[in-house]
Amino acid sequence: MNIKIINGPNLNLLGNREPKIYGKETLYDIEKKCEKFSKKNKIKCFFFQSNIEGEIITEIQNCNKKIDGLIINAAGFTHTSVAIHDALNILKIPKIEIHISNIFQREEFRHKSLISSVVNGVICGLGSNGYILALEAMKKIIKNSK
Repeated sequence: MNIKIINGPNLNLLGNREPKIYGKETLYDIEKKCEKFSKKNKIKCFFFQSNIEGEIITEIQNCNKKIDGLIINAAGFTHTSVAIHDALNILKIPKIEIHISNIFQREEFRHKSLISSVVNGVICGLGSNGYILALEAMKKIIKNSK
């Protein structure tokens, strides 16, 4: 089972960036936690992070090659990118949107996700544990689709 985890802009700054909102874990810490979970669950995880919208779109498009499911934290692009929405809509594998913070407890502009309508589910507000919950959910979605 191959699962891609894509992280969008500014998530490379986790651990230093607004720790009251995002916690003290770095993106590397989250990846290591995901790898540990994945190893126990016979999942192979592939990680990608970019601050550049076009690179994220290309990575989504490349998921058609040997990837069974996609977990995406599009970060700020969640609220602005029609192009990421379109790339996700074209992709015909299971997809889960995640956010470390509860976007509905934040600024009004963060309450609207342009990608939620083209994914299987959304996890938000559960901190970095949301990544593990997304992996668990993706594992079940993939198994049930076979």
